[in-house]
Amino acid sequence: MTKPYYGQLEEEKVFKDPVHRYIHVRDELIWALIGTKEFQRLRRVRQLGTTYMTFHGAEHTRFNHSLGVYEITRRILDVFHGRPHWNGEERLLALSAALLHDVGHGPFSHSFEKVFDTDHEEWTRQIILGDTEVHDVLANVSPDFPQAVADVIEKTYSNKLVTSIISSQIDADRMDYLQRDAYYTGVSYGHFDMERILRVMRPMEDQVAIKQSGMHAVEDYIMSRYQMYWQVYFHPVTRSGEVILTKIFMRAKELYEQGYAFKHEPKHFYSFFNGKGSLDDYLRLDEAITLYYFQIWQEEEDRILSDLCVRFCNRKLFKYVEFNPNLQMNDWLVLQDLFRKADLNPDYYLVVDSSSDLPYDFYRPGEEEERLPIHLIMPNGKLRELSRQSDVVEAISGKNEPIINSIFRLIA
Repeated sequence: MTKPYYGQLEEEKVFKDPVHRYIHVRDELIWALIGTKEFQRLRRVRQLGTTYMTFHGAEHTRFNHSLGVYEITRRILDVFHGRPHWNGEERLLALSAALLHDVGHGPFSHSFEKVFDTDHEEWTRQIILGDTEVHDVLANVSPDFPQAVADVIEKTYSNKLVTSIISSQIDADRMDYLQRDAYYTGVSYGHFDMERILRVMRPMEDQVAIKQSGMHAVEDYIMSRYQMYWQVYFHPVTRSGEVILTKIFMRAKELYEQGYAFKHEPKHFYSFFNGKGSLDDYLRLDEAITLYYFQIWQEEEDRILSDLCVRFCNRKLFKYVEFNPNLQMNDWLVLQDLFRKADLNPDYYLVVDSSSDLPYDFYRPGEEEERLPIHLIMPNGKLRELSRQSDVVEAISGKNEPIINSIFRLIA
């Protein structure tokens, strides 16, 4: 009989980490999950997709990030230990969900999902509940443990406090990716005093709250997120790379549907072209496989697929201009005409793309999506919503930044 993974390792394992210095693993369960092939696959999926085309250091992976989220969650739970509202029996559940929250991400995740109409969260669920090494390890804790982990990640678990540690407006996921992405891109925007925030976090009945004395550290965190989105995540060069990447997937799918004879058959993608990708098919995909196809498709007879792959592999990206569709729609139509006359298919070489972000929001009754606000614990013990106490946060809360529309187009 397999030994259940709920004890402690004889000796603590550590990962040297550039962001958190060390990542500590003391539980047999966590060590076993890290060793599964589904989790190890994350070493071959970049955290930031095409951002490496803009910031050459951005080569870190979902594996790095997942370990980081686990480590922050571990530190949070050390702070929570013995406090009211925290049930220590849910410690392994929170740690497992933190580690596995991104296990379903695929190659260049968001572009892949857009073209093939898939969802990394659904793949995460299948990995946790399906016939996988991850499921076998989790089920060794108890038969219902895999479902509980899936529920935490899906935000349907009964104890909202556990969910909020990993998914809220101030959670272990965001605190890791902001610092990690800042480190690997070389920018200064994503840094904030995480140690201070962890010290003032407190478990409440259904969410994590922050002592009022830590408000300024939280303000710094929110502004870091604001800056990272506009300076890194929405960078136009990165978006141009994503546009070309999406168009490569679209062209390959269209050619397959037309019966095109590929010189190099994209066998790894056939089931997704047909809308029938299985979990096994998905787990065989990583960015090494995807980039292999992009490399060999440069030699395809189809001019569009070949050209797009040459551009992606050699960073010959589309140029961009800002575009206001309300004022410039006639320009868009003229451009489409000009591209057709130049024998350039506007479906592939002329793209409108947009970005927007909501740095912080609060719940409004009646809205479809509930946004759990950040609450401060005041000296009298009562909770107060952050934007009502902080002038800095109030200035940006509940306000979508203007959507930045850009036209990405080929410039010869």
